[in-house]
Amino acid sequence: MFSDKKQKSTMDTSSQQNIIANGTKIVGDIESKGPFRIDGTVEGNLKTQGKVVIGKAGNISGTLTGVNVDIEGKFSGKLILSGTLSLKSSAQIDGEVHVSKLAVEPGATFNATCSMKGAVKALNNGEQATSQKSKETERTA
Repeated sequence: MFSDKKQKSTMDTSSQQNIIANGTKIVGDIESKGPFRIDGTVEGNLKTQGKVVIGKAGNISGTLTGVNVDIEGKFSGKLILSGTLSLKSSAQIDGEVHVSKLAVEPGATFNATCSMKGAVKALNNGEQATSQKSKETERTA
């Protein structure tokens, strides 16, 4: 009936959505494999492999690194995405954007420098390219 063996409960956190509710403010860096819905405020860096949705009341100031992002609220800082950035009509973006695909609804405010396609790969592989150039330079010297 009773056992000395304890069963470990494992949960796949990559499929569970993280929610930062309206009225919540987080200052600091966040890293997760799962998706996010942000209706509160984040001041810092957010890195995730899941989809990020910034609601109408949501506000992020910092660097967001991920795959796909839908924005209805405000973002200021640097966006580095390997997938699609979707800006809804209420979205306000200020900063720097590196993305593969961009969808903008009429009415959205987009005050950013934007690079698309190869830029995301270049950012992710920038360190590798720099180290390869260094090795090539050493060989020719």
